[in-house]
Amino acid sequence: MSGRPRLLDLFCCEGGAAAGYARAGFDVVGVDLDPRFAKRYPFEFHAGDAIEFVKAHGHEFDAIHASPPCQAYSITKHTHSNTHPMLIDATRDALIATGRPYVIENVVGAPLVNPLMLCGSEFDLTTTDTDGLPLRLERHRLFESNIFLLGNGGCRHDKRVQVAGAYGGGSSDRRHAKEVRRGGYTPAKEVRAALLGIDWMTLHGMSQSVPPAYTAHVGAQLLDHLRSVA
Repeated sequence: MSGRPRLLDLFCCEGGAAAGYARAGFDVVGVDLDPRFAKRYPFEFHAGDAIEFVKAHGHEFDAIHASPPCQAYSITKHTHSNTHPMLIDATRDALIATGRPYVIENVVGAPLVNPLMLCGSEFDLTTTDTDGLPLRLERHRLFESNIFLLGNGGCRHDKRVQVAGAYGGGSSDRRHAKEVRRGGYTPAKEVRAALLGIDWMTLHGMSQSVPPAYTAHVGAQLLDHLRSVA
């Protein structure tokens, strides 16, 4: 294998996963049905149906990542008023047909096969809040692959440090989040960006994003695999 390998990033949104794969050493091309993401996506972008695109062009890439819509599997699915597509099976079938190494990412609860779970605590995704309070990100995400993937040591939750998230619907008041809502605390936009390790996204993009640290870790293993079979 010579030069930088190419990775296809399906259901790419605003490019959190893509940034990690680029950091690992891939040239990344993103595909999403929503053309508005082109303004934020940091690499080559194609607007269109991700599954149809991979059927037509998947063989042109060295590896493929897919993050099908997660709302149907999320623990907050009861709060969504719209019917969200369940595309994991169709995505997997299309990826298998390419014969390429692939990764499917989704939330805990999604029907992935023997997935690896990654957590922000494995990558020390921490920052300080606007008032100086230390914060940490967990954001558990599942990764299915047709190659063997290793984690980065597993969860290392420190309950002495406030957990913060970057998602829609959370409370921006720590006391309210803990004592009233009993749900996630969501700090100011710039603090969320620091937790995730990104600085170019909208609030919506951050709420959907895979932290680049996760895919940099996964991408390094994809590269090792590609080198081993070259």
